[in-house]
Amino acid sequence: MSETPDSAVRTYIQNHRAAFLDDLAEWLRIPSVSAQPDHAGDVRRSAEWLAAQLKETGFPTAEVLETAGAPAVFAEWPSDDPQAPTVLVYGHHDVQPAAREDGWHTDPFEPVVQGNRLHARGAADDKGQVFFHTLGVRAHLAATGRTAPAVHLKLLVEGEEESGSPHFRQLIEAHKERIAADAVIVSDTGMWSEDTPTVCTGMRGLAECEIELHGPDQDIHSGSFGGAVPNPATEVARLVAALHDEHARVAIPGFYEGIVELTDAERALFAELPFDEERWLRTAKSHGAHGEAGYTTLERIWARPTAEVNGIGGGYQGAGSKTIIPSSALVKLSFRLVAGQDPDRLEEAVRAWVADTVPAGIRHTVTFSPGTRPCLTPLDHPALKSVARAMGRAFEQPILFTREGGSGPAADLQDVLAAPVLFLGISVPSDGWHAPNEKVEIDLLLKGVETTAYLWGDLAQTWRDAHAH
Repeated sequence: MSETPDSAVRTYIQNHRAAFLDDLAEWLRIPSVSAQPDHAGDVRRSAEWLAAQLKETGFPTAEVLETAGAPAVFAEWPSDDPQAPTVLVYGHHDVQPAAREDGWHTDPFEPVVQGNRLHARGAADDKGQVFFHTLGVRAHLAATGRTAPAVHLKLLVEGEEESGSPHFRQLIEAHKERIAADAVIVSDTGMWSEDTPTVCTGMRGLAECEIELHGPDQDIHSGSFGGAVPNPATEVARLVAALHDEHARVAIPGFYEGIVELTDAERALFAELPFDEERWLRTAKSHGAHGEAGYTTLERIWARPTAEVNGIGGGYQGAGSKTIIPSSALVKLSFRLVAGQDPDRLEEAVRAWVADTVPAGIRHTVTFSPGTRPCLTPLDHPALKSVARAMGRAFEQPILFTREGGSGPAADLQDVLAAPVLFLGISVPSDGWHAPNEKVEIDLLLKGVETTAYLWGDLAQTWRDAHAH
């Protein structure tokens, strides 16, 4: 009896497992820390290593793309079928700083296998998750007898994600035609747990600002002038108090306009996840849950917009007393945004709210940092169903769905390319992203390989079916 495609994929992966892990370890030894200037050469060496490896994998095009900062890598492997969809895989090859004295049990840039775990900086975030695509596409070809992928496959692997992707938007705008795609796969994410494989369907956006209030031109005596002139520290407190209503909803006018509300189906899927709120609170080092009325904790952190006070200050804060009215005070705010919200519109709303709230006699300045847009893939999107099916085949169990509360460059890809963004990651919370002793579960890494081996054929078939009707 001939092998089924699934068994052929698994056999191929098992036969190439050792070489795959050896190659990954070689890449992990390059300390591509984008945040530290003395590692700039290592970041470049990492990009050049990956480009060469992608060439060896079979990509006809694999090259280093220059930016105003650290280099990225672009690769492309056209399908034999000119009508096949184009898929862009996104990841990053830079890593967080790491040193033995941070609490690592071993050298962070000397990979160590302990049981089923591969420990090294970047093992999960994000070199391991980028690299599983190399063996995945080879397994796809071997199991199907193809000489080229079932989709037009492209990779874009940036070198500055751990430094906030400062040049990423410019990069993708400059190369928009080359990286154009019908769908984007982001492999810089994770799953709920080892026992509960999940697909992320969206990430929140982010906007940050600093609001400064100015009263008298200098600190003045509270006995001589108190009660007769406006106090900027008091007004900052009033501003913060006005940020939310009694139901913990953001009270800035227009804040919720246009947002994509959670559907009953998605709320039901969130409820299926084995969420332990007490355990979550211990992880959060918090003594109680709190948030917008009418929503669960998972819904609040994944699918609802927020306004948070990140810092507040003004006036005298030393030992003892100093009876003054301070000349200035400030508050730092951040806003997590959901689908339907736009950082530019939010900025307009915040500026108008501050202007309307601050009393006469108080001058104010509002300074915003560049924002990040939210992204969301609808649950019924055909490409998302392909990802869930491929992952379900690899894990041999149903796939649940999550979102992520944080932000990343995925929204820029969605915005510039006008393509759906799908998340395919196999990392689990215990992998310790950004922490000492980062690791990846080798079995899960190989499940990522297997998922991509199934995914390209599924996406191509889904595309053909959609365009046949």
